[in-house]
Amino acid sequence: MKTSKKYQQIKEKIDPQKDYTFEEAIDFIQQNKNRKFDESVELHFKLGINLKKTEQTVKGVVVLPYADFIKNKIVAFVEPEKEKEAKEAGADIIGGKDLIEVIKKDGKINFDTVVATPVMMKELVVLAKILGPKGLMPSPKNGTITNNISDAIKQLKTGKTSFKNDDGGNIHQIIGKISSDKNKILKNAKTLLEAVKKGKPSKFKGVYIKKITLCSSMGPSLKIKV
Repeated sequence: MKTSKKYQQIKEKIDPQKDYTFEEAIDFIQQNKNRKFDESVELHFKLGINLKKTEQTVKGVVVLPYADFIKNKIVAFVEPEKEKEAKEAGADIIGGKDLIEVIKKDGKINFDTVVATPVMMKELVVLAKILGPKGLMPSPKNGTITNNISDAIKQLKTGKTSFKNDDGGNIHQIIGKISSDKNKILKNAKTLLEAVKKGKPSKFKGVYIKKITLCSSMGPSLKIKV
C-alpha cells in the first residue's frame, strides 16, 4: 500500500525496536496528526490462538468508561407497552412487527445496534438473513436480548461494545479520537486490555497476547509493552 510523505515522516520518528507505554504512544499520536480531520485512535491485538479450534475463539463485551466518541444508533424492537421506556432510555428507532415488515421488505439498515425483548425475538427471526451477516442479530450473551430494555439501551449509549477476533487472530477496537482527552483514551485502552485478557480461552496454552499496537486510523502503529 502506497503511503503519503506525511505518513513516512511520522513513521521515521518511531523507534521500531522500542515497546512503548500506553502513555507514550498516546502522546506521540496526539502530537503527530496525519490528517486534518479528527482521526480515531485504534488499539489492535495479535493473539496466539489456534484459529482451527473454535473453542479458542475470543469474544466478549466491554463497557468503555469514556465513550463520547461512539456514534451508536440503536433500534429497539419492543412490545407497544415498552415503547415509552425505550424512548426515554435513548433508543433512536423504536418499533415492533410493523417495523420488522418494513425492514424485511426493503432490506435497509440505518442503525448500528439492535436490542429486543425475548417476545419480539420470535418475530425478529425473519430478519436473520439481513441482520446476521452484519453481526446485528441480538444475543443474550451481549445483553441485547432482555426484558430490561432501558438498562440495555443506556449501557450501549454509554460505551458498551463487543469484540471478537477476526480470521487472522486479531482484535481491533476504536478507543477514542485524537482530540479526546489523553486520560480518557488511556483508561479506555486499559479497560479493553483487561477485557481481552479475561477472554483468554480456558484451555489455551502458550503466549496469548503476542503483540499490541496503538495507532490513529490513518497513521503508523506503535508497539505497546505487553
